[in-house]
Amino acid sequence: MTCADRGYLLDALHEVIDPELGYNIVDLGLIYSLEVEDGAVDITMTMTTPGCPAQDYILSGVYERTRTLPGITGVNIELVWEPRWSTKHMSPVAKAHFGVSD
Repeated sequence: MTCADRGYLLDALHEVIDPELGYNIVDLGLIYSLEVEDGAVDITMTMTTPGCPAQDYILSGVYERTRTLPGITGVNIELVWEPRWSTKHMSPVAKAHFGVSD
């Protein structure tokens, strides 16, 4: 796989953990979109709540984990609040871990 592969980038972002929940941000559903073009990565993401005390930690983790991948020339992260995050954004694995039902 190459760094430009979206799946490869998502796999790398699984290593970024929300310290309050102790779970990765991808399965929590915090990554809304991820686009790669010519080595530049654009990430649109959210937090579980506005004013999340771990916001700077998580954003820093996303930036550092992404920018260190081979072939990545730039990282742009857009933090959005719409749509508002909810447990419906979580992966089935995360829902099972936290005991969330649909």
